Amino acid sequence: MKQDAAWALGRSLAVGVVGGVIFDLTGLPLAWMLGPLVANLIVSARGHDVRVPEGLREIFLGVLGLVLGSRVTPQLAERVADWPLSAALLLMGVAASTAAAAAWYRRCGFDPVSAWFASAPGAMTAMIMLGDKCGGEPQRIAIAQSLRIVLVVLLLPPLFWAYEGGAQAEAAARTLQDPWLLLLLPGLLWIGRWLRMPTPALLAPLLVAALVSGFGLASLQLPDWGMNLMLWVLGCAIGSRFRGLSRGRFGRYLFQAVVATLLALGILALFAELIHQLLGVPRDVALLALAPGGIGEMAILAVALDLDPVFVAFHHLLRMVTLMFVAPFWARYLRRRYPPVR
Repeated sequence: MKQDAAWALGRSLAVGVVGGVIFDLTGLPLAWMLGPLVANLIVSARGHDVRVPEGLREIFLGVLGLVLGSRVTPQLAERVADWPLSAALLLMGVAASTAAAAAWYRRCGFDPVSAWFASAPGAMTAMIMLGDKCGGEPQRIAIAQSLRIVLVVLLLPPLFWAYEGGAQAEAAARTLQDPWLLLLLPGLLWIGRWLRMPTPALLAPLLVAALVSGFGLASLQLPDWGMNLMLWVLGCAIGSRFRGLSRGRFGRYLFQAVVATLLALGILALFAELIHQLLGVPRDVALLALAPGGIGEMAILAVALDLDPVFVAFHHLLRMVTLMFVAPFWARYLRRRYPPVR
């Protein structure tokens, strides 16, 4: 690692510790993710060089995949039959929320292509690249996508906390279990990239861990300090994305993203309520499964809040795969209707 990158990582992690300690004192859930995220967001937006290398982020995302896949049990098959209906409601909700957010971004002065790709809730890298290819503004799309993820991660834990009356469940102390699965990570990361999986650092470990856990062979469980370590690094990685934005531009983009995110969350909450009423899925699980965040970030919330992480991950994976399949066709339509102007 180059010296400047090492200093930037050190600053990011140090700032994250300060944020984690402050948030931990408030008693809010996910303190060691939200604290580092907010602290890095503030420092990054003020122009300081804080960043987490992609390789390090992928390692901890892979650990998350192993933890998430280890939640699969043989009893899970009994519930899979209910998922086609919830999947259909998810896709309808995604279409409605994307249209509403795109209409808002159009009112904010976005061109049509940028508005649509800024509003698509998932597959962020693909949306930025396709939007750029169709003549959109990649920086606007990237900032809108990143801010949406940050806002969802910041909004949902306090919302669930308030929904449960401000009380946090007393979780049993976790002990380290089957740590040898961690030794598989380098190979799994390579396989995920070779197979060109979406979000390979998360999905390859997740699928392998789900397989061995589903057959009762092994399941990775991290102790509390291990979970907090994972949340700390991933929180720093999410919050350090906004270096170089002026305060005025950041404030304007933040306001636009807040409105778009609330619109999307409101619409998706209606579809989550339908899933709750029709299938009996708890409201908080249904909302997290439909929330317009990234699959990695939503998986973190599901694992940390113990909200049926397999159900949540399945629906976010379905949304991401569907978007990646539909987006090229939608991009072709937008390119014909709104030819790129360069």
